[in-house]
Amino acid sequence: MGRGVGICAVAQTTFERDKWYERFQGMILEVLESLLEQTGLDFNEENGIDTIISCSDDVFDARTISDNGMSDVLGAHFRCEEKVAQEGLQAVYYGLAAIKSGHADLALIIGHCKESQPRSRNMVTHMAFDPFYTRPVGLDFCAAAGLQARAYMAKSGVTDEQLAEVVVRARGKAQKNPYIQDLTPVTKEEVLASPLLADPIRRLQAYPVSDGAVGLILAAEERAREITDTPVWIAGVGNCLDSFFLGDRDLTSNFALKKGAERAYQRAGITDPRAAFDLVEISDQYAYQQPLWAEGLGLCDEGRGGAWLAEGGPDRFQVNPSGGMLAGNPLILGGLVRAAEAALQLKGRAGARQVEDARRALAHGVMGPAGQFHTVAVLERD
Repeated sequence: MGRGVGICAVAQTTFERDKWYERFQGMILEVLESLLEQTGLDFNEENGIDTIISCSDDVFDARTISDNGMSDVLGAHFRCEEKVAQEGLQAVYYGLAAIKSGHADLALIIGHCKESQPRSRNMVTHMAFDPFYTRPVGLDFCAAAGLQARAYMAKSGVTDEQLAEVVVRARGKAQKNPYIQDLTPVTKEEVLASPLLADPIRRLQAYPVSDGAVGLILAAEERAREITDTPVWIAGVGNCLDSFFLGDRDLTSNFALKKGAERAYQRAGITDPRAAFDLVEISDQYAYQQPLWAEGLGLCDEGRGGAWLAEGGPDRFQVNPSGGMLAGNPLILGGLVRAAEAALQLKGRAGARQVEDARRALAHGVMGPAGQFHTVAVLERD
């Protein structure tokens, strides 16, 4: 429906455990300069970038209206700038809507986060909970994930050893990703020996603290073909938000992810997701989420995540050739990096992690405790 929208350019900084030496603006400028160099675009009023979308979080940035300090670097002194807080793949959805509606022809999307700034990520995600009933008992995203992981492992038969292998595979994939600079390979024994964070989740089964920035340029079809020889088309998107209170949800049902995926697949004309994709970029903040989200995306039957892992599902479906979030991306940028990595694959620019002859990919983003809010995007090349 409406005109086509393509991803024309992708840029990322390295993602490191602590970019103490660089401010937010420096990370963003690196991404912006790369995007402008790749496309030859600028901010002129006739045919330049006309929509700017940032992605940031006030609590992680330790300032209200966290996008305000980025306006000049983003070129927003020439244009209107809109902010997407938290789930980064929503910024792609926003840019798609702006272009399809005719409001814009070119959209610049840049997200940033420094998770190393707060004393603890858990102190940040604790703020997402209701202040009267759930904050007082200490809930945060990690504790909620522990509740979900225990319930899911009982339902699906996924074992600690299988989840350790998920981490080993992710770290191995990360060795081919030049944007992951300081993450070493691990053995299954090292994962199983790492301390518990929230039973049954161990420290090495959780995504590492990360700082970095990522950006994309989206364009209407006619402009996209002028800008690049390898546009990546956004064929379908979908999202869904589950209930706020954990007690109102079946944490193993994938309600929101199933609905979001269903909408994306319908818009992209996909009837069988198991045969549709050459690669799948899943936002796996914790190791148990990779098989759980695979169930929600329709890559395997519900409750069969353990069997899917045992049968080599991650390799068969080319899940996270980048290493995924377990290799290190900030919480709020997970889905945006998944879209960037999928686009690089479809452009044939993924280097040592390239999937051969990739033509269609899925990018997934998630935010909120225990997978409350999911976004799914289907990307294709000519």
